[in-house]
Amino acid sequence: MSGQFGFMSKIGATDEAVAVLNDQPYVFTILVVVLVIIIAQITLHWYIHYATMKPEQKKKKAESKGLFGLFGGGGKKKPTGKPPAMR
Repeated sequence: MSGQFGFMSKIGATDEAVAVLNDQPYVFTILVVVLVIIIAQITLHWYIHYATMKPEQKKKKAESKGLFGLFGGGGKKKPTGKPPAMR
């Protein structure tokens, strides 16, 4: 399927969907605009939430926890005094 939206068939769109997009390109434009607006709203809501938090609700910057606090860290671990098998 060729046309302005022919690339959509390579990422899984059916021939009928590509034909609709080629015939009515404003559908794709509306989709992109709505997605951008939703992402902007989520970002604005997060910023308002973060900016209006009380100081005691904000986390203190103690150690680097890595990616989202899940992986790695690089921070020093406190020695427990126990051998590794006993921890």
